[in-house]
Amino acid sequence: MLTFFFMHENVMSQNLKLIYESPADPLAKDYPWEWRDDKEWLKALPIGNGFLGGMIFGGVHEERIQLSEHSMWSGSPQVSDNPNAILYLDSIRTLLFDGKYAEATQMANKTQIAEGKGSDFGNGAKSQFGSFQKLGDLWLSVDHSVEGEIENYNRELDLSTGIVSVTYSIKDVNYFREYFCSYPDQVMVMRLTSDKPNAFSLKAKLDRPERFHSTFDGNDLIIEGALDNGLGEDGLSYQGRLRIMNTSGNIYNNDTSISTKKTDDVVLIFGADTDHLLEYPSYNSNLDFQTIIKDRIDKASQKKYCELMNIHMMDHSNLFDRVKFNLNTGRDGIETESMLENFKNGNRNPHLYELLFQYGRYLLIASSRPGSLPANLQGVWTNKLQSPWNGDYHTDVNLEMNYWPTEVTNLPELHTPLFDLIKSLVEPGRKTAQVHYQANGWIVHPITNIWGYTSPGEEAAWGMHTGATAWISQHIMEHYRFTQDIDFLKNMYSVLEEATEFYLDWLVKDPVTGFYVSGPAVSPENSFIAKDGTIAQISMGPTHDHQVIRRLFKDYLESSTILNIQNQVTLNVGAVLAIIAENKIGKDGRLMEWSEDFEEAEPGHRHISHLFDLHPGNEISPLFTPQLADAAEKSIETRLKNGGGNTGWSATWLVSQFARLYKGEQAIENLNTVIANSTAPNLFGYYPPFQMDANFGITAGIAEMLLQSHTTDDQGYHIIHLLPALPDSWPNGEICGLKARSGVEVNLKWKDGKLEIAELTSKSGLPFKLFYKGKIKIINPNVNEKYKIKSTLLEASKNNIE
Repeated sequence: MLTFFFMHENVMSQNLKLIYESPADPLAKDYPWEWRDDKEWLKALPIGNGFLGGMIFGGVHEERIQLSEHSMWSGSPQVSDNPNAILYLDSIRTLLFDGKYAEATQMANKTQIAEGKGSDFGNGAKSQFGSFQKLGDLWLSVDHSVEGEIENYNRELDLSTGIVSVTYSIKDVNYFREYFCSYPDQVMVMRLTSDKPNAFSLKAKLDRPERFHSTFDGNDLIIEGALDNGLGEDGLSYQGRLRIMNTSGNIYNNDTSISTKKTDDVVLIFGADTDHLLEYPSYNSNLDFQTIIKDRIDKASQKKYCELMNIHMMDHSNLFDRVKFNLNTGRDGIETESMLENFKNGNRNPHLYELLFQYGRYLLIASSRPGSLPANLQGVWTNKLQSPWNGDYHTDVNLEMNYWPTEVTNLPELHTPLFDLIKSLVEPGRKTAQVHYQANGWIVHPITNIWGYTSPGEEAAWGMHTGATAWISQHIMEHYRFTQDIDFLKNMYSVLEEATEFYLDWLVKDPVTGFYVSGPAVSPENSFIAKDGTIAQISMGPTHDHQVIRRLFKDYLESSTILNIQNQVTLNVGAVLAIIAENKIGKDGRLMEWSEDFEEAEPGHRHISHLFDLHPGNEISPLFTPQLADAAEKSIETRLKNGGGNTGWSATWLVSQFARLYKGEQAIENLNTVIANSTAPNLFGYYPPFQMDANFGITAGIAEMLLQSHTTDDQGYHIIHLLPALPDSWPNGEICGLKARSGVEVNLKWKDGKLEIAELTSKSGLPFKLFYKGKIKIINPNVNEKYKIKSTLLEASKNNIE
């Protein structure tokens, strides 16, 4: 019998606020070069609803709200597939099998790269590939009725409500502002108030650096235009519309601004959209999106401010409040930037871990919602026309990392935009597969955009990442394993099948070993020294490709079994899967990254793609494959000894990798590295420069430290592993609302470093095994029944797992 207890209630009461005692400087100019971060922008506070993003500076007399819209992309659809590539593919493979890497690389660069302009990492906004761009800036000039020193200034982002607030006083007048982006109403809402009548006047202006004009529609201020399509012509069209509602004064239009005088309560509503539609081949909605924006603002303006705010908070809290995380720390009124600086100096307040864990969830809620585009390298925020790396979708870890927290931290709806993107890539990916490789199915390479770009990049050194399709497709079965949503699986099944068909045509047999191998392909962005001394990137049989392809094949077969489908593809996959090249351990005890035991040109390289099977895959585990786990650990240690893990996203990936090895101290050491070296004052992660993936990687890494469910035993039980990598510095705590595979919701409480109680609720009724410190218990749950169990009721197992 399982005994029942109530979880500790303190986990429910948290002060999850980013708090600042001064504004970011709204007048600081953004640095135009895409590779340099803007210090003041990285102090601004983000709001968003998946479609709109705003960065709040909090200036007193001059306020800046930097505006973003999810589909603000330059560029346009392009034909980049190379019909001549297939003519040289076999020759390149032969050269690689013969060890002639210099000749193979030279031929690959001449024949296998994309035709036309792709993402050239320095000129993307002026190419058809394009770049994610800022929408513009909303400037609020505030003329206060009293003069004096600014006192009691406070700027904060409340993660639990999704509202940024600014308060201050001048003499005896108190001023208050609130900002939020509403998903239900699809608008950004701002309110400025004072506790004395006629205490301020306000002027609002919209602008952007280029390609815009301002106009009025009644009292609405409009900014609109068209972006460069990469051919020197007008491409995507956009519009932003601002409406001011003043309860205590008139509204005036003046050239390019609107204003109101001597007021004490002003509400501003902003909406924006473009004519983009994520649909091949036109990517144009052909809708009157300008009228749609106006209708949204009309409907929102008919509601009272408190109603708009309550609707927003209910929607936001429905997602955010699903998970609570408490390390039993004091947390009231801690100034965030000071807490971060103290952390960097060794005074590590555990509340910062709580904040960062929940901040990643907040940012995902704000940048990825059903119907929106996926969170890109910048989430949904950018202050540049040329975002770093074009602000695009990198499929060689970064896009996937953005979505690692979705399922485990109970936000499965936010995964939807990624699946929409994947589906949108199938048709253009079919053309790339046919034209480039004369293969069936579909393929995408290491970069893509909102225009359906699926071709290789401009250099074989990084552009020949042929495992990308398999990697992003992993998210399909992961979503099913957590949700058990059979309708979703039916909807995505053809995507898995066509991805599988591509690799069935792509793999070839190694003439020496007889194993199926992938190539020509790269181990993302890494280089090796061939036996002839050549520094090379492409080879036949990189470990990463085989790992992700095996994962895809197994996922496809599992989904086929679930859906009771058997056809020629399932038969072919089973035969090929049995002889794909396996993971190998090198002479130095590390997991080999390539088919041969090459020396690395950069031993501290930031990518650890050959460790996919450890995380986010599941083929390497200390429980089931201890030798491979040891080899993976040695690989990580070598990377770190040679300077690896020194970028934001790279170090956060190591948090999850060490968690999968049950190394809590090493996991938190890398987490501390991210916080100390790659975290901005507003807690944005950066590479540098700024990239949002580090924030999502932190959240996913902490979840992996506390709960894992990626392994299954020979009987098919999912193993739910409790507190697998709990560090000594987190002796007491609770987490509620995490999700495990098989559709189980998990609450945990621990004390003095040991599990005190676990509460589990199965949404599926599937049996699972509970695992903690060498003890297990099989649970056959009833749907939606809570099971609360003390660790003492777990039973000792043989060899750690039955």
